[in-house]
Amino acid sequence: MTKTLKKEYLPGGAKRQELLDSVPDYLLKPGATQNIKHDFCLSFLKMTETEYLEALNKATSGGVEAWAN
Repeated sequence: MTKTLKKEYLPGGAKRQELLDSVPDYLLKPGATQNIKHDFCLSFLKMTETEYLEALNKATSGGVEAWAN
C-alpha cells in the first residue's frame, strides 16, 4: 500500500501553506541526502522547483525577506 498526500495539502489545498512552511525544517534535519530530499519534495509533496528553492533558501539563510527589504 502506498501512501498519498491528502487533498488539502496538494497545490491549491487549504493546508498547502502549512505544508510549505514546514519544509525548511525538514531540509535542515540530518538523515537523508539533499538529492533524496529534493526528490521527495518534488515527487511526493508535489512542490514546484520554485517552491523547493524558496524552502531551501529559508532553511539556509533565512529566506527571501532578508534581502528583499
